[in-house]
Amino acid sequence: MLQLDINNAFLNGDLNEEVYMQLPPGLTLPSSLSTDSNLVCKLHKSIYGLRQSSRQWYKKLFEALLQEGFKQSQADYTLFTRGTNDQFIALLVYVDDIVLTGPNLATLHQLQASLHQKFKLKALGPLRYFLGFEIAKGKDGLFLSQRKYTIQLLEDTGYAGCKPAKTPMDPRLKLDDQQGEPLTNPSSYHQLIGKLLYLTLSRPDITYAVNCLSQFMTNPRSTHLQALNHLLRYLKGCPRKGLLYSPDSSLHLRGFSDSDWASCPITRRSTTDFCIFIGDCLISWKTKKQPTISKSSAEAEYRALAATTSEITWLQYLLNDLQLQQTKPAFIYCDNQSAIHIANNPTFHERNKHIELDCHCIRDKINNSTICLIPISSNLQLADAFTKPLPSTTLNSHIIKMSVYNLYSPS
Repeated sequence: MLQLDINNAFLNGDLNEEVYMQLPPGLTLPSSLSTDSNLVCKLHKSIYGLRQSSRQWYKKLFEALLQEGFKQSQADYTLFTRGTNDQFIALLVYVDDIVLTGPNLATLHQLQASLHQKFKLKALGPLRYFLGFEIAKGKDGLFLSQRKYTIQLLEDTGYAGCKPAKTPMDPRLKLDDQQGEPLTNPSSYHQLIGKLLYLTLSRPDITYAVNCLSQFMTNPRSTHLQALNHLLRYLKGCPRKGLLYSPDSSLHLRGFSDSDWASCPITRRSTTDFCIFIGDCLISWKTKKQPTISKSSAEAEYRALAATTSEITWLQYLLNDLQLQQTKPAFIYCDNQSAIHIANNPTFHERNKHIELDCHCIRDKINNSTICLIPISSNLQLADAFTKPLPSTTLNSHIIKMSVYNLYSPS
């Protein structure tokens, strides 16, 4: 896996865009030109720093990759693939940063040399640091973390020397929009929530807490700030945690779907929560408030199953682009028998006819053997970590099963 960076000098010099500017009043033109007031000046200006620079740059790179024989993924437009078997190459692009991976290192170097003829590239070697993520490779597999990002966050907020907490959120805490005093300067709360949202990309253990606190961005209060400080104290105790991806893991998709019925005390809407694994490796997780009020816990769980099915379907498309074919249906574990019966039963019952039709897509996936619903005990439901604040013993048990580890020595 290699990392490339497009030199900014290329953007400043070689890639230009035509910019049209209307003539200012009083500008004199040569007599050979018409003095029509509708004339405009055609300028050549560097796109770097302009609003349309990302679009123009992506268009330029897209055309170059097509010439190299790459095919754009329909599941993720930033992913490009080429070749098969040992000649397979996957290319992921983010603005002017590129990640290359494939089984044949010589093929990757040939592509790097070919792109260098068209762009001014800086080869950064094997992937170790990308967009704030640290990638460590060892005998146990690939370890993904945001260690430096977390430590810098604690230093910026003054929590580098605080007393650690055992959980991201107190299990006894119930937040609403009435308790506590409004913050006089909520901008620092907004900025910190934004930073923590980015941290959830590698820390599923804080996903629920950050999602809950982000719901009070409009009018944060002192109780919300106290809960935020508690979360920072938890990060102090484990700033080096990350996700471990084992090379011995299977390629079978498994999902855990759960819902917390009417959990929001303000709107009484339920929460959809899921986590999806490829083998034993966690690759996707989410906690989000449902758009409508569910009339029963079965309905809330059924909506969560539909959301999990949509995510697994997208992941199957993405894996097909990466030439990782799924030979058996994906498993979705659910701890609500009523939701499983609704999904498997094609009869349109009186009690669920009010549910939107798009939620019933799960039945089609079951019929064509794309997914398979499996009942599971509530105490084994890993998605529970995304529905409510858990005690430290239960949370630690769940996140270990999610392959969340601390491979570094404690500070």
